[in-house]
Order: sequence, then C-alpha cells, then structure tokens
Amino acid sequence: MIPPQEASARRREIEDKLKQEEETLSFIRDSLEKSDQLTKNMVSILSSFESRLMKLENSIIPVHKQTENLQRLQENVEKTLSCLDHVISYYHVATDTEKIIKEGPTGRLEEYLGSMAKIQKAVEYFQDNSPDSPELNKVKLLFERGKESLESEFRSLMTRHSKVVSPVLILDLISGEDELEVQEEVPLEHLPEGVLLDVIRISRWLVEYGHNQDFMNVYYQIRSSQLDRSIRGLKEHFRKSSSSSGVPYSPAVPNKRKDTPTKKPVKRPGTIRKAQNLLKQYSQHGLDGKKGGSNLIPLEGHEHDFRVKHLSEALNDKHGPLAGRDDMLDVETDAYIHCVSAFVKLAQSEYQLLTEVIPEHHQKKTFDSLIQDALDGLMLEGENIVSAARKAIVRHDFSAVLTVFPILRHLKQTKPEFDQVLQGTAASTKNKLPGLITSMETVGAKALEDFADNIKNDPDKEYNMPKDGTVHELTSNQLLDFQETAGAMLASQVLGDTYNIPLDPRETSSSATSYSSEFSKRLLSTYICKVLGNLQLNLLSKSKVYEDPALSAIFLHNNYNYILKALEKSELIQLVAVTQKTAECSYREHIEQQIKTYQRSWLKVTDYIAEKNLPVFQPGVKLRDKERQMIKERFKGFNDGLEELCKIQKAWAIPDTEQRDKIRQAQKHMVKETYGAFLHRYSSVPFTKNPEKYIKYRVEQVGDMIDRLFDTSA
Repeated sequence: MIPPQEASARRREIEDKLKQEEETLSFIRDSLEKSDQLTKNMVSILSSFESRLMKLENSIIPVHKQTENLQRLQENVEKTLSCLDHVISYYHVATDTEKIIKEGPTGRLEEYLGSMAKIQKAVEYFQDNSPDSPELNKVKLLFERGKESLESEFRSLMTRHSKVVSPVLILDLISGEDELEVQEEVPLEHLPEGVLLDVIRISRWLVEYGHNQDFMNVYYQIRSSQLDRSIRGLKEHFRKSSSSSGVPYSPAVPNKRKDTPTKKPVKRPGTIRKAQNLLKQYSQHGLDGKKGGSNLIPLEGHEHDFRVKHLSEALNDKHGPLAGRDDMLDVETDAYIHCVSAFVKLAQSEYQLLTEVIPEHHQKKTFDSLIQDALDGLMLEGENIVSAARKAIVRHDFSAVLTVFPILRHLKQTKPEFDQVLQGTAASTKNKLPGLITSMETVGAKALEDFADNIKNDPDKEYNMPKDGTVHELTSNQLLDFQETAGAMLASQVLGDTYNIPLDPRETSSSATSYSSEFSKRLLSTYICKVLGNLQLNLLSKSKVYEDPALSAIFLHNNYNYILKALEKSELIQLVAVTQKTAECSYREHIEQQIKTYQRSWLKVTDYIAEKNLPVFQPGVKLRDKERQMIKERFKGFNDGLEELCKIQKAWAIPDTEQRDKIRQAQKHMVKETYGAFLHRYSSVPFTKNPEKYIKYRVEQVGDMIDRLFDTSA
C-alpha cells in the first residue's frame, strides 16, 4: 500500500504535467488559427495577382502582334526598295559601261572584263524578266560589241607580240641536244609574260562567257605563220651563209633557203662526203645476184659479235663528176636536216604554249591545224628532193641522189620525237613523215641498185682514163658510213621486191626494224660484194685501154690496192667477210699478180744482159769481131732500154708510198744484181776502144734511176 504522502505527491505531479499539456495544446490551437488566417490572406493576394496578370496579357498581346506586323512590313519595304535599286541598276548598265566598251580593252583589261561581267548580268536579267524590253536589245548589242573588241584585242596581242624565232636561237636549241653536260632546257618565250597572261584571260572569257571558238582559228593561224616563218628564216640563214662563203646553193625546191650554222651547229660528220660512201653501200635493194658479175661468191655464215660503226672513206672521189658539188650538197642537206630538227623543237614549244591558251578539248585539233603549213613545207621539200633524185637516177647522175641518204638517216633518227610531237593529231598528219621515209627508201634503193650496175657499165668517155695509171675516179668515190640506214633500206626492199609485199606508209620502218642486225649485215655484205665485183669487172675493162701492159698492170695494182686499203681503213673488210671470207686474200693475190705483170716489162732490158744470152769466150783469148759486136749490142740494148723505161715509167704514179717503195726495191734488186754480174764480167774485157760509150752507168747509178720511177717531180 502506497503511503498517502507519496500518492499526494504523485497526483500533484500528474496535475502539473496535465496543465502543461493543456497550455501546449492551447498554443498549438492558436498557431493553427493564425496560419489559417495567413493562408486565407495569401490566397486572396494570389487571386488578385492572377486577375491582374490576365488583364495585362489581354492588353499586351494585341500590341505585340501589331508591332510584329509593322516590323515585317518595314522589312518588306526595305527589300522592295533594294530590289528596285538592283533592277534600276540594270537599266543604267549600258550607260555606265558604254564608254569603257567603246574605248576597248587595250591597257585596261581588268576594268574591261569587269564591265563585261556587268553587261552579261544585265543581259541575263532582261532575258529572264523582260525579254521584250528595248533595254535587252541595247545591252545585247553592247555585249556583242564588247566581245568583238575582246576578239580583236586577242588578235592584236597575238599579232603584235608573236615573234619569229631567230636562226641563232633555233641552232642553240637544236645543238643543246649534243652538249656533253646535261643542261636544264629553257623554254622559248613566244610571248612576253604579261601579254601571255592577258591572252589567257581573254581566251578563258571567250570560252566561258562569249561562247566563241573563232579565236582558236585566229590563234593557230598566227602561230602557224610564226612557226613557218621561223623555219623559213633558218633556211634563209643557211642560204645567205652559203652565198657569203662562196659555196654554191642549188635548192631542190623553189625558194629553198639554206644556211650553215654560225653558232653551235648540230654535230655531224661531213654529210655528203659520207653520203658518197652511202651511195655505194646501199645499192643492195632486192639483190638477187643476177645483175653484175663478181668473183666474190657469197658464202654462208657470219661473225656473231661483229659490229660496224662506220662504213666511211672506203673510196674517195677527187676528180669525178661529184667533185665540186660536195659543199653545195652539204649545205642543202644540212639545211634540210636542221629544219627538220627545228620543226620538232619548235612544235614541242608551240604545244606547250597552246596548252595554256586553248581549252583542253580543243588542243589537239588546234595544234594539228597549227603545224600543217610548216609540216607540209618540210614534206613537200622532201618529196621534191625525192623527185629530183628519181630524175637524176634516170640520167645516171648519182651525185644528186646523195642528199637522200643522210636525210633519210636523220628522219629515221628523229621519227620517235616526231611521233611524240604529233601524238593526238589526225592520222593523215601522223602518216606524212612515214610516207616520206618510204619514198626516200624506195628512191634510195633504186639509186643503189642502178649505181651498182652503173659501176659495171661505166663508159670510158665519162671517166677519162688517168695517163699515169693512178687510182681511177670511179674507184675513189666513197662508200657510205650509214650502216643502220642501209640495212633497214635493204630489208624493206627485200620485203617489197622479193616477197611482193607493198609497204604501208604507216609502217615505214617496221619491216626494217623487224629484221636482226645480222640480216642487215648480210644484205650489206652481199651488196658491197656486188659493187666490188662490178667495180673489178669495170676496172679490168678499162685497163685494156692502155696499150702498154705494164701501165695496165700499174693501173689495176693502184686500184686494187686502193680498194683494199679503203676496206681495211673503214672496217668494211670485216663486213665483206660476212659473205666472202676470202675477199682480202683475193685482193692481195690480185695486187701481187699485177706487180709480177709489171715486172715483166723489165725483161726486155735485162734479157740483153742475162747470162743465158751472153757469148762464151776463153779468158786471154782475143775476141773476135763478132763477139765484140755482140757485147756492144748487149750494152747498147741495156742502156737504151733502161733509159726508155725510166723516162716512161717516171711519169707513172703509185700513190701508196709503201707499195711504191716495195716495187722499186724489188725491181732495183733484180736489175742491179743482173747488171752488176754483167758489168763485172765485161768491164775489163777489151771489146771496144771507147768503153765509156757503152759502159755509161755504174751499178749505183742504175739503182738511183730506178729509185726515181713513179716520181714526176724527179
């Protein structure tokens, strides 16, 4: 049981807590009431604000929309004004640009093209928006006038600034290929840089805006004329140089101009003097062995590693019908060859210039037209050379054919460059050079074949026989040193004649190049053997003109020896050996045979003093009158014969020093030995009271007399 005091205290404690709780509850109730009041006030405020906002919105939105419409209207007005200004400007273009167009583009191309751009835009505007307006016709007329002025300016610039390339510059350009040191190629400046830029701008404008291609015709006509004039200038340079140096000039075509280069000429050996060799070297076209006799029988086989670099100087013309024409032909041939090389270089330069001015898809056609005049001139000149050669062959004037061979060789060497330059041109243009090469091959082949036959049938009246028995001018004509051209020509002739295959001008050199060098060598070897055989037959025939067999022998000896030396010097003997291995031995045998024939001329001298013909007598026994007379006759016959032969044979000639000394020494040894024995036997015999009358010469004197044989100056 709880004590009363504790219960009372507990009650009081509970009552106090209850009182506190009631106070707290009362505070919360008051707070809630205040909060509700505040909420009501806030709701009232928000409701009032919402109402005001709605009123404001209802007032502002119409104003904003109206303002936006006004701004849009303002922008439309500004755009309309701008368009009006732009349109109005087109109506003023003609007035603003008419003066500039009328004055032309000279010296003001940039401004002029700017005005033309304005006119072009005006034309486009009126065509799209007012095609029937008079303003369109006005700006159209102005545009056409401006375009014509640009075309005229293009022509004027090209005409005034296109210069002919000087001959010296062309020769420098050509000779640059032969310089040992590789030099950077400097392109030709056909137009000044500033002018070229203007020409290019006008060209591009005419193509893009003027829709005009006539300027391309103007371009190729002007540049074609300059190209042709440059080449003609080179010909004129050759002609003047040849005239001033006293060298005769005889062009193959009218108005043909020549020149010998005055600065860095193309490095080539003497053209025509070697062409005289070529004339004989090439005669083998279609060789069948039927024409002309020869004891040089073709043999099978060849030397595998044989190479012939030069076929020159086999025979050397000093007195024949070709003498005096070498320089003339050299000038004529060199001029044409230089012009061919000049055409290639200048055409290459023209194409480089053309690519900057003419649109790409028109370049090939324009270039084809540009080079036609110059190319046709070269081809015509070449065909005239061929025509002149054909006529010369009919007359058996082979000197006129000499120009064909070096030219043909140069054309074949230049053909790859020609083909590259003419790449993309018409087929007719590409075929011109091959056609000329074919013509030259044909006429060259004919000349060579006829020449070989002419050697065999050469009449004495055309080649006067040398009175001293020296080398005949027919022998001294040169053989050519153009082995490659000859081999190709012979191969093409074999194709055309032997197999009856017509040669297509487009395949001029294909037939020749398809044959090996061995085939060409065998053709050349066969031809040379034929020429040598024909020459030998002709020389044998000519030698019969001499009444003195000894002089005939000297004549044949000199010619055979000359031929052999020439063959050895030019290495032709190796080429001959391809089909005739015994040719060298054969010539040496012929030479020795003629020496023996000559030596027999001295028998009529030595027979007087030969031991077999001397009288026999006993030493110490007095000679009978008959014996003394016989000895006198022997001395007199020897003396007279010696004097006569020395007088006659002193005027004969043996040009080869080695052969001359050899023949003299052999003859001197034989005569001195025979005369010495005779003199030793009879000098002390009393066969006469006047021994000095019969013993006129000592042995040494006889030797000296023989040493003066074949010496007209002695």
